[in-house]
Amino acid sequence: MGENEAMPEAYGSTPASADFRSGFVSILGRPNVGKSTLLNELLGEKIAIVSPRPQTTRNRIMGIKTVPRGQMLLLDTPGIHRARSLLNRRMVDVAKRSLSDVEAVVWVVDARGGIRGDDEDIAGILAGGSHPALIALNKIDVVAKGRLLPVMARLAGLLPEREIVPISARTGENLPLLVEGVLDRLPAGPRYFPEDELTDQTERFIAAEIVREKVFLRTRQEIPYGTAVSVQRFEEKNDDALVVIAATIHTERESHKPILIGKRGAALKEIGSAAREDLERLLGCRVYLDLAVKATPGWSRDPRSLAAFGL
Repeated sequence: MGENEAMPEAYGSTPASADFRSGFVSILGRPNVGKSTLLNELLGEKIAIVSPRPQTTRNRIMGIKTVPRGQMLLLDTPGIHRARSLLNRRMVDVAKRSLSDVEAVVWVVDARGGIRGDDEDIAGILAGGSHPALIALNKIDVVAKGRLLPVMARLAGLLPEREIVPISARTGENLPLLVEGVLDRLPAGPRYFPEDELTDQTERFIAAEIVREKVFLRTRQEIPYGTAVSVQRFEEKNDDALVVIAATIHTERESHKPILIGKRGAALKEIGSAAREDLERLLGCRVYLDLAVKATPGWSRDPRSLAAFGL
């Protein structure tokens, strides 16, 4: 929940029971530790984009997890790191602002890489705060059990008396334990959203994010980081069970346009086809996706352009 956001109105007049728990939960971690994968796995649906590249997530994305015992409003955030560029500083600010008024924090740590400087910075932020925090030690499916113990000991030293839950966001291992641990730390409260709602994000926003994910997966080196996506048209054709989407991929350099478009449009077609498949699965109907590429020099260094892209 951002600085200017209020708690949503309760859905329904009373909690499901006197023991029903609810509240905002910030998912924090350095880049590429699996925060978005964790959110998607908890929800059972892909609402946050994922790629092997760090710093894929740029905006705060809320997922809604409802179980009989409570409702968690999960905030997926950009990775916290020692940022230099304006874009990266804005992303880190988004992550830190997510701590405003949340009831609990899940700190996600990559079990493979050990504790790094960015992890120590996050531990310092949490140690100085008052938020109940759990530590989700992720990617245990690819790490020998014996290698987990030194990492857990280090985490216990950084944040004493915080519960550590070894998990795999990819396979779902121990996620029920994580959910129970989060609910234990939430206050009694109402159900803020209907049980079948998964996010507060608009379909237009998710469409732009899915296109951006495919750009990250399709392109190499610095090109993905110099791109952003805007949606000009999102129209539902009810009679035809069809959604028409027109979107633009913005790139900082004119020289990147041919790479994104490809020979005879092959690269752009590949990006569009992959995005359309995800969108059809998410929306449950046919999607017509029209993509364009536009050079927007310096967008990542321009505060007004960043604001237009939600940063």
